[in-house]
Amino acid sequence: MNGNSTAGFRGVICDLDGTVYLSGRPVPGAVEALAEIRKEGVRVLFVSNNPLRDSDSYAERLSGLGIPTEPSDVLTSGAVMAEWFRAEAPGARVYLLGEESLRSELVRAGVTLVSEGTQAEVVVASFDRTFSYATWSEAFRGIRAGARFVATNPDATCPVEDGEVPDCGGIIAALEATTGVRVEAVAGKPSPLMLAAALERLGCAREEVLVVGDRVGTDIELGRAGGVATALVLTGITDRATAADLEPAPTYVLDSIAALPAVVLA
Repeated sequence: MNGNSTAGFRGVICDLDGTVYLSGRPVPGAVEALAEIRKEGVRVLFVSNNPLRDSDSYAERLSGLGIPTEPSDVLTSGAVMAEWFRAEAPGARVYLLGEESLRSELVRAGVTLVSEGTQAEVVVASFDRTFSYATWSEAFRGIRAGARFVATNPDATCPVEDGEVPDCGGIIAALEATTGVRVEAVAGKPSPLMLAAALERLGCAREEVLVVGDRVGTDIELGRAGGVATALVLTGITDRATAADLEPAPTYVLDSIAALPAVVLA
């Protein structure tokens, strides 16, 4: 632990996979740790870059693991993307490279989904297991015709039961390389859009919040870039040797989320 942060946090922005659970099972001590800090009045907001599940689905999953959760306790990249549309492009015509959960989220936000890229005012890239040369070409044509280009999350890969699969980052890269246009806005961690939405949901100032997660490039960078304290847990993809070499270092390095109360409630 690097104890260079003021203790006594009012809110926690908490990653899920690799932090709260692994392979669908809670990390040992996670249920108890989260219950303890919540009992003391600390608000926990669970955040995910995965747009394949909505807040209702995550809330149901967490509650089933013994962590009582309401949909309002969960913030996804899809929800942040929907908020971006409400603020920046209300009612826009959208060509989407994405799946059903995100389609529903964007429709609820008031956008109109179109089937041809050249009909679009905005092209959205997301985690899409149906991505093909045909859909890539439609998105390409839309961006080349002047559509704005945004995305849900920057992750190159997504963890699955038997390893990893390609994620939205690869689709962003393909479109940037072929169109020559850089993505304008990305909703998920470590985007400032995600941090701003999380702080608003928590009702906390930056100095009152701790970001907890296992990925340096998304979770820890979310806090570092936004001036928020961070806690890196070693139950996911980052090991202790890697953590020791990080510069700048996370505010805290924890063996697991089980150690969270000692930091948050100190």
